[in-house]
Amino acid sequence: MVKNQVQLITYPDSLGGDLKSLRHALDAYFPDVFKGGVHILPPFPSSGDRGFAPLTYLEIEPAFGDWADIRAIGERHDVLVDLMVNHISRQSPYFQDVLQHGRQSRYADLFLTLDKIWADGQPVQADIDKMFLRRSKPYSTFTIQDTGEELQVWTTFGKNDPSEQIDLDIRSEKVKQLFIQFFTCFKENNIKIVRLDAVGYVIKKLGTSCFFVEPEIYGFLDWIKELADSLDIELLPEVHSHYSIQYKLAEHGCWIYDFILPYRILDTLLNKDSRGLREYLRTRPAKQFTMLDCHDGVPVKPDLDDLIDTKDARKIVDTCVERGANLSLIVSDEHKAPDGFDVHQIRCSYYSVLNCDDDAYLAARAIQFFAPGIPQVYYVGLLAGENDLERVRETGEGREINRRNYTLSEIGQSLEKEVVQRLLKLIRFRNEYEAFNGDFTVEEAAADEIRLSWKKGEFRCTLYINLDTMRSEIEYTDGEGVLAQLEV
Repeated sequence: MVKNQVQLITYPDSLGGDLKSLRHALDAYFPDVFKGGVHILPPFPSSGDRGFAPLTYLEIEPAFGDWADIRAIGERHDVLVDLMVNHISRQSPYFQDVLQHGRQSRYADLFLTLDKIWADGQPVQADIDKMFLRRSKPYSTFTIQDTGEELQVWTTFGKNDPSEQIDLDIRSEKVKQLFIQFFTCFKENNIKIVRLDAVGYVIKKLGTSCFFVEPEIYGFLDWIKELADSLDIELLPEVHSHYSIQYKLAEHGCWIYDFILPYRILDTLLNKDSRGLREYLRTRPAKQFTMLDCHDGVPVKPDLDDLIDTKDARKIVDTCVERGANLSLIVSDEHKAPDGFDVHQIRCSYYSVLNCDDDAYLAARAIQFFAPGIPQVYYVGLLAGENDLERVRETGEGREINRRNYTLSEIGQSLEKEVVQRLLKLIRFRNEYEAFNGDFTVEEAAADEIRLSWKKGEFRCTLYINLDTMRSEIEYTDGEGVLAQLEV
């Protein structure tokens, strides 16, 4: 059962340098803060993409620690990890065996070779043009060591050619057996939640976008949910798509991500107008994980397609770029907006994109915490970290803008910031106040105000935000009908 309390998102080495330091930081600095759990971004051996090109899920990267460290964190926190269901590293023992022996390898059927898509194995550009691409050429060519033959396999992700991330064929029984092995390992090591990373890309079907292909995607989700249920593991599918797809997932009984909320809040605070946000909060599914920031960026396309005007969105994007953000763009012309708008994600520190305004930042977090769902706080946001422009220049990787690592002493220094202490107070209130397990209401308010309420029995709380001043207040009862106020 997922706990209705705040979770932390962090890399295994971002708070102190390894998993032991992460556990120390949680115990020493945040003992009563992340009662909802800890999402540890991929701690497995990986050949790229900061953990998202895993070699295996049966081991922990030795530089981070071992499974004993994960279990130790799991003693006090529900642990969430990722499973990249779409792909695995080309440095994995499975694909390395294929590179040695080709189709004679016992692992050959794990991978999506082009002849599983086109009968003659020859890619057709007209088919590719319809696909939602993450790179201009969605396949890579390899030379088999034993025979010198060429082998072409699907590679949805990756900057290099050949890619580091090789797509799995989820129709293969061998892939299903591999997933069973991985999930069994998770269960043995006290993993409570698994995020299905890149699950929207697992079905490749000619004539479609090859993204969230219906109804085939539900067959896979049903199969993997049955596996997870048998092990008492919760699933969180990660799908960046048109909002209607998220709603279909919710109707299917899945937890979903609220990838709409971060932009909605940003728009509300920058334009000092709450009408769009309030309408959204009235209609969205409740069974969601909420976030403002993460290791990638603030979602825009395709998550908000048909929900935003691209002319207005350009103004938001321009403001973010002026404040140091950089952009991830849509590759496929067919999937850009008719006017050419092509922003996939705004990559930034959420604190920086709000101009390091403490009140605005706390208002954003308060809205997130009052929105129904399980709130997640990214470690950089937890410490009110700013855009790491130097790291972007050093690496040439735009996402590094919001992936700074902190030493234990730097964590201690960040805790001295007033904005961080205010955030921690807000998290504790969200964790402990009983009304958040009750009924949610979006109150009527002027365009430059926000009023959100929760009620359960005698417990009632209302968040009030003045968008002109960015000041936030929470009025609540103590369970005996006595009113009190919490200034955010």
